[in-house]
Amino acid sequence: MQYISTRGQAPELGFEDVLLAGLARDGGLYLPQSWPQISRETIRSFASKPFAEIAVEVIHPFTSVAISRDALRRMADEAYASFGHPEVTPLVELSPDNYILELFHGPTLAFKDVAMQLLARLMDYVLEKRGARAMIVGATSGDTGGAAIEAFRASKRVDVVILFPGGRVSDVQRRMMTTPNEANVHAVAIDGTFDDCQALVKAMFNDHAFRDRVQLSGVNSINWARIVAQVTYYFYAAARLGAPDKSVSFSVPTGNFGDIFAGYVARRMGLGIGKLIIASNENDILPRTVETGTYEMRGVKATSSPSMDIQISSNFERYLFEASDRDSTRIRALMESLSKTKRFELGDLWPVLRSDFSAAAASEADVSECIRSIQNRHGYTLDPHTACGVVAAERLKPDGTVVTLATAHPAKFPDAIEAITGARPVLPDRLSGLMTDPERFEILPANLKSIQAYVESIAGNGGKS
Repeated sequence: MQYISTRGQAPELGFEDVLLAGLARDGGLYLPQSWPQISRETIRSFASKPFAEIAVEVIHPFTSVAISRDALRRMADEAYASFGHPEVTPLVELSPDNYILELFHGPTLAFKDVAMQLLARLMDYVLEKRGARAMIVGATSGDTGGAAIEAFRASKRVDVVILFPGGRVSDVQRRMMTTPNEANVHAVAIDGTFDDCQALVKAMFNDHAFRDRVQLSGVNSINWARIVAQVTYYFYAAARLGAPDKSVSFSVPTGNFGDIFAGYVARRMGLGIGKLIIASNENDILPRTVETGTYEMRGVKATSSPSMDIQISSNFERYLFEASDRDSTRIRALMESLSKTKRFELGDLWPVLRSDFSAAAASEADVSECIRSIQNRHGYTLDPHTACGVVAAERLKPDGTVVTLATAHPAKFPDAIEAITGARPVLPDRLSGLMTDPERFEILPANLKSIQAYVESIAGNGGKS
């Protein structure tokens, strides 16, 4: 399996190189040359298989000969042993044909753990085989940073720097990044938004001399391995609910388009998915694009679901590449228009988008009402991001079974939940010290030279503070 860039001007790479590269050298995102297929019989067999076994079946076609099936199984078993539920991503039935897929049983209580715990082991495996080190620099709107730091804090071959928007993540999200005390992990509060953080990371990847000097790698959903690891739970959930003999729809809270693109990949691999619903908060750039055919950036609003307070949905580029029949020249033009004018027109890709996805945005009032309603009707507490997914599912009413992805534990947003419900959600016992442990982080401006100097100081110091 070889991988190509959405912008068509970077070399084809194998899985190991794509894993370590993150962003392509032409600024594009990597995708496999072709989509492997999973047969109906295999999907049917997933109904009774454990999550780690399904993960191996889904992911191994993408690793090809780079990583053996046995090695991948060992890594998957280790990755998911750290989860707080034996099913890893259990389904909860709210009512007939209405389910919640709980993706928050990992060590940092967010769906990012599902991919990140495996990604850390994959990277360590490849780096050890090569006798190499890597410097991971990532941007987070809340959950990726904690998941990355938790996953890599024990690594002997990886240093991690995570940029987060200062004052724009919850206290729990921040502390998951700032309380680990290992010398190889570093959290940096940026004076700006998530989009500023993401732009800084992309600029560092596009500075090839810097990139090579520090051995830069990435774990945001720009990294293909992150996406493919998330494909797993679509197969898991659908098979548990009767696939391939029954079609299942998914409502997906998404800002950066990575989580719902994983659902699109599952569909391309042969999983019969009904509707794929893009669920957004008041930062509704994706629903507006589906509605109007114009992708147009506006200001970022702070909401109770901060991980979706985004205007640049990086993985949308991967989808546009597929929708345009892999026309890299067209993708380069669209991305240039976005860079210069903060907008682009989909043109004939608009009806393709509307056939692949539905979309809805939830206001802050919608989120509050949904959380209260679900608690009153079902005794179940949603976090604000998941509530956006439930609002979208209820508004669009797909036929048959619908699964809403629960992307975070409500205890990650205790202030918001308490304000809405009057009750403060409690962190699991294993995180009892999180709110009192000492914090350690830097505060830096949204300035490329400042961030690069900081990263180089770590790379030149063996990862030590």
